[in-house]
Amino acid sequence: MKDTPLSNCERDFLLKAIEEKKRLDGRQTYDYRNIKLRFGADYGCCIVDLGKTRVMAQVSCELVTPKESRPNEGILFFNLELSPMASPAFELGRSSELLVKLNRQLERCLRNSHCIDTESLCVVSGEKVWQIRVDVHMLNHDGNLMDATSIAAIAALSHFKRPDVGVQGDQVTVYSPEERNPIALSIYHMPICVSLSFFQQGTYLLVDPCEREERVMDGLLMITMNKHREICSIQSSGGIMLLKEQAMTEITDLIMRALENDKKTRKEGGKCGFAEYMPLARITVNTTDDTSVDMTGPVVVISDSEDEEDVVILHPETL
Repeated sequence: MKDTPLSNCERDFLLKAIEEKKRLDGRQTYDYRNIKLRFGADYGCCIVDLGKTRVMAQVSCELVTPKESRPNEGILFFNLELSPMASPAFELGRSSELLVKLNRQLERCLRNSHCIDTESLCVVSGEKVWQIRVDVHMLNHDGNLMDATSIAAIAALSHFKRPDVGVQGDQVTVYSPEERNPIALSIYHMPICVSLSFFQQGTYLLVDPCEREERVMDGLLMITMNKHREICSIQSSGGIMLLKEQAMTEITDLIMRALENDKKTRKEGGKCGFAEYMPLARITVNTTDDTSVDMTGPVVVISDSEDEEDVVILHPETL
């Protein structure tokens, strides 16, 4: 299923608003939407909200045989899923151009930038290494999936802890968390992707485009940087000639604060996990307020029949 096309009126309205430096949600040209990070009860699970765009990343690990070309390095594997729950335009289990582009960009962002020490994942050279798997699920699509995906993936990797292992001769023992404390991954830096969309052949620029803005853009530039302002990767689409621009790196500080708060909560024995973020006054939590019913007046009962609609008025003394 494809996206429902915009009408000419909607397209003209969006482009006119961009020319006047106005956006649908009231943001300025270089404003990012609000970012929220939440960690699950288990290590390595993270949900990121970028405005109304929501992405969940789950990190897992297993012992595997290393690649012959890199016998002393662990493996970092990414798996993305575009669920119909996120958008009617996504089809479950079917690869699309967007899915391939997101997967390749995420690999460039995290694996090719060497942000993780893969040599520390080696258990026995040439025989056993850790394979770190990052599953990313799109829960709601409102534009800029790449930025939300990169934030969720690096935050989940930073939050994840693998089991400790012991090697005696040819025997490898994997210890449970009760026997030995799990070990965090060695992360050198946090590459963050920042997307910039271009309109009217590069005349106008917007940071963090929403879903409707993405429909009318002419080109997209995705810059991956860390807080040291080192460019990890650049991906451009649309054939727009671009000038040198400055990308934001404040997101790294946000991830670090979220990780520190989660660590402090677990250390103090506080409650953690997604259940703690559930609202308590919503119909989704199966709670309703008691409402009194006035039975002193007449009760109106409406019944539909095949011929006509019947209205019956019952008085309390007749009940």
